[in-house]
Amino acid sequence: MLASLYRSAAVWTALGLASGLGYRELTRQFAYTGDTQLAVGHTHALALGTTMMLIFLALVKVFALDADRRLRWFLWVYNIGLAITFGMLNAKGILQVLGSPMATSKALAGISGLGHMTLTAAFVLLFLILGRAIRTAPAVKDAEPASVGA
Repeated sequence: MLASLYRSAAVWTALGLASGLGYRELTRQFAYTGDTQLAVGHTHALALGTTMMLIFLALVKVFALDADRRLRWFLWVYNIGLAITFGMLNAKGILQVLGSPMATSKALAGISGLGHMTLTAAFVLLFLILGRAIRTAPAVKDAEPASVGA
């Protein structure tokens, strides 16, 4: 599971960096100066993809979350939700730069909403997994304070 989280972080890093480059080049090519969803696509990939995958990796390592079979489901649901959200940010942003009336489509907003709902479901699953791990973890006794002058 650690390797899957690491690979996911690496993929989201590549997607985030590539989409940042794509944003810069597309807006430059079309001399576009307005607001566009492309501007936030790369930050979503880097923050919700790279950074969160590295945090999840640390949580799995610290709390042995990979003992729970639901963790694999969490990873799939999270990545699918983020992929939908990221894809819709880029699709809408490209349409905005091209000046297409489809950029204001309610269908795009609806699909983006599905991506956000999928991410929400993934976070609920993560909290269920983390809650079980914390409840079933062995209690750690308080360490004796070090004696002064010893």
